[in-house]
Amino acid sequence: MRVFNDVDELAAAKGESLGTGEWREVTQEAVQLFADATGDHQWIHLDQERAKSGPFGSTIAHGYMTLSLIPVLAKDIYRVDNVTMVVNYGLNKVRFPSPVKVGSRVRGTAELIDITDVPGGKQAVTKFTVEIEGSDKPACVAETVSRIIR
Repeated sequence: MRVFNDVDELAAAKGESLGTGEWREVTQEAVQLFADATGDHQWIHLDQERAKSGPFGSTIAHGYMTLSLIPVLAKDIYRVDNVTMVVNYGLNKVRFPSPVKVGSRVRGTAELIDITDVPGGKQAVTKFTVEIEGSDKPACVAETVSRIIR
């Protein structure tokens, strides 16, 4: 876990890797909860029997579920102390190169691509890669945009 004392210390890390987090299992229960929250009940996510003979050999997490794991994966990688709040501002790029099979483990890596001044704080662009244990291809690569308020 990399700890920055404040947003200015984070800004000094522009262009650097922020680190790699811990592995976390993707469970069928979590996929079911995500399906219920979003209304996306496709069989490739929920029907374990049918999915065995489907294109992935098992149920898979939703792409948007994988993307939504970034905040929890980021908590294992770094934090910025002495700020009022950090809010999501958007995304620049998102790709899902490989599906996440239920039961597999994922972890995040982060790189601070850019950080600029905005009223009240900084805007950070961070490239997150969601890796799948044992896979050469990542599950998700996304550039997140966050506002860090002093």
